[in-house]
Amino acid sequence: MTRMEKLLGMGMAAIVAMACVRPTSAEVREQTARVGGTTVHYKVVLPNGYDPAKTYPAVMVFGGGPQTMNTIDNEFRRNFQPEAEKRGYLVFGVAAPDGQLFFDGGDRIFPEFFRQLLAMYKVEGGRFHIAGPSNGGIASFHVAARFPEFARSVTAFPGYLWEPSAAKLQRLQGICVFTYVGEHDEYRWHGEMKREVEFLRTLGTAANYSEEKGQPHRIATLADAGAHRLFDDFDQARTGCTLN
Repeated sequence: MTRMEKLLGMGMAAIVAMACVRPTSAEVREQTARVGGTTVHYKVVLPNGYDPAKTYPAVMVFGGGPQTMNTIDNEFRRNFQPEAEKRGYLVFGVAAPDGQLFFDGGDRIFPEFFRQLLAMYKVEGGRFHIAGPSNGGIASFHVAARFPEFARSVTAFPGYLWEPSAAKLQRLQGICVFTYVGEHDEYRWHGEMKREVEFLRTLGTAANYSEEKGQPHRIATLADAGAHRLFDDFDQARTGCTLN
């Protein structure tokens, strides 16, 4: 065997060895699913040392604004990815199908999309912590109320139930609810969020409301280093919620 052949053999062996080692660093996967006749685009944050044979708590994230994949990317960076990687959470971020907001027709991909994810990933208890800001918070409430069997908690920062009714709110009984709104948010969030939280509390639901001092609509106290507060809520919901 020539020296060149030996070097090539060593190189191939190294490549094979690297391919056989499961990465321990975190990963973000960009994926698509077919639900009925609709193509669904979504991303998945895998925790550090992800093992597909193990079970993980999972978060379903809805973006704000137009609920595009760009909004998901922003939410991952700002509120979810670093803490999920560290704490061992799966995080799914889904774009609105065909541009339809999730509380205005885009919810048609559920519950089938939940079922597809559960078939691909081992999700703790078969239920998701559903979360998002602004339109994402509204979508979180909407989807959780329509399909409560897939929801472990709802976190809106801010957000409320779209076109609320007593019947819709009653479907959230037993699901942990966490809401946040900026003190200086100029929209209608404050009053509607307070009313819904108070009603849920009369049902015995652990619904929490926090007005974030000095904050505008886009709440900085829950971003970057403050994102741990969202995951503190998720951790609490895994074992039983309390009222703040």
